[in-house]
Amino acid sequence: MEFMENLDLTLSGTHIRLEPLSQRHRDGLSAAAAVEPSLYAWSLIPQGIIATERYIDTALRAQAEGSAVPFAIVRQDDGAVLGSTRFCYIERWLWPPGHPRHAREHPDACEIGYTWLTREAIRTAANTEAKLLMLTHAFEVWQALRVCLHTDSRNLRSRTAIERIGGRYEGTLRAHRMAADFTARDSVRYSIVATEWPEVHEKLRKVLRP
Repeated sequence: MEFMENLDLTLSGTHIRLEPLSQRHRDGLSAAAAVEPSLYAWSLIPQGIIATERYIDTALRAQAEGSAVPFAIVRQDDGAVLGSTRFCYIERWLWPPGHPRHAREHPDACEIGYTWLTREAIRTAANTEAKLLMLTHAFEVWQALRVCLHTDSRNLRSRTAIERIGGRYEGTLRAHRMAADFTARDSVRYSIVATEWPEVHEKLRKVLRP
């Protein structure tokens, strides 16, 4: 069974909401990325309208194939587009007939990635709440067993953010993916597993409390 998430899935929090990514977010995403392009030295972030259209089309193709669920990160107060994120590398494991997880509709594991924010949203509640919303959906709706997060080994800001939300370091994958500077990047790998979710959930809620 091929996995296909509800295309109308919106995850709403206090500060931001995650809307299904579409071309209606094109102008907002393009403007958000253009504020300070130097922030994205380690991430492939589109610059300009044409590149943003291609970026969205690529994400939507992955969604149609059942391997991703992309979102626009939108501020609740005024509807401003702050950036983007997605579930990606979605896995459904081949459980044997008779196993409780056999032929499940939902994923067994996934990655949260392609996350970026415009300058004004960095070091605000936006990233923490986005992760809370996505991890809650992964572990409590999908009943996933693990969620992975990768980042370029040189991206210290991203590594610190992942560790702050409770991601556990698993190792470094050498020459893992193409980097933003078109070299073979070493990826630092983190994960959160289902048994750790209650602790991580409480940590995220504490960070978001006034």
